[in-house]
Amino acid sequence: MKTVTIGKVTIGNGNPIAVQSMTNVATSDADAAINQVNQLAKAGCDIVRLAVPDEAAACAMETILAHTSVPLVADIHFDYRLALMCIERGVHKIRINPGNIGSEERAGAVAKAARQKGIPIRIGVNGGSLEKGLLEKCGGDLARAMVESAKRHIAILNRYDFDDIVLSMKSSDVKTTIAAYRLARETFPYPLHLGVTEAGTLKSGIVKSAIGIGALLADGIGDTIRVSLTDDPVKEAEAGHLILRALDLEENCIQVVSCPTCGRTKIDLIPIAKAVTEAVEQIPAQLKVAVMGCVVNGPGEAKDADIGIAGGDGCAVLFKKGQVIRKIPEDQIVECLLTEIRRMTE
Repeated sequence: MKTVTIGKVTIGNGNPIAVQSMTNVATSDADAAINQVNQLAKAGCDIVRLAVPDEAAACAMETILAHTSVPLVADIHFDYRLALMCIERGVHKIRINPGNIGSEERAGAVAKAARQKGIPIRIGVNGGSLEKGLLEKCGGDLARAMVESAKRHIAILNRYDFDDIVLSMKSSDVKTTIAAYRLARETFPYPLHLGVTEAGTLKSGIVKSAIGIGALLADGIGDTIRVSLTDDPVKEAEAGHLILRALDLEENCIQVVSCPTCGRTKIDLIPIAKAVTEAVEQIPAQLKVAVMGCVVNGPGEAKDADIGIAGGDGCAVLFKKGQVIRKIPEDQIVECLLTEIRRMTE
């Protein structure tokens, strides 16, 4: 598989999976855009995309680039000249939608400018905006039509001696998204940017994204991800990292596993689990921590955890690698567990 470098981030061919999000303020308001990009970087975004709908937004990119540290992607629809303006100002990647960018000559102009500056292009195929007649030509198979759309536009860029390409194959339907990406991986050597587009509000959007993105990542498909939510973009970054952690695809992070509680639980486990999870989020270490409600779900089922607790009657046992170390009173569980975690990570 090919690798592609976006600013300081390289994706593809076994490189770490990059988490992306997109600003939702007007890019023409440089101060607001800078503030949100920096918030997203603090939340763990490796790459941030910004909408560039007009010349004012394209002009603002120069200021935004000067006051941010993560690679920035200019999201272009309809007007290829905006892509040229952003390339001239030093943006790290261009994203175009092949269904609406216009003639081959316009796409070729973008390819030529990007090649001269060493800037990659993401061909963003969207199931809702395919070229006219393509779906019918593919017998109504939307996943196949999306791959065919990508083929057409890869061919255009290749004719202009451009091959520094990232692909995305997004649909609002989870199963279609999965099918399109699986077919794309069989067809193309390019890095894939994963996402379920228009996934919805926080709860439904996270579920749809976790299923779609997670299924593909579990198959070894995908090089960068974006969880699309109708919410604060910072939550997209947080959800993206949680998906990676669930699949053990993120380095230097602590994974907390906790049981759902039942009638056997005799400690107030829910706030304990929440407190531990929040406390370890910013600790850069590769650990698995178990927070269990009783001995049934304790050292036995969580024996692969590096450290954990299992609740008793108003107390808990502390265990490491399945071996019980000592008993802890309920009101000291969080403090003692965190102290031990810090000792292990220092």
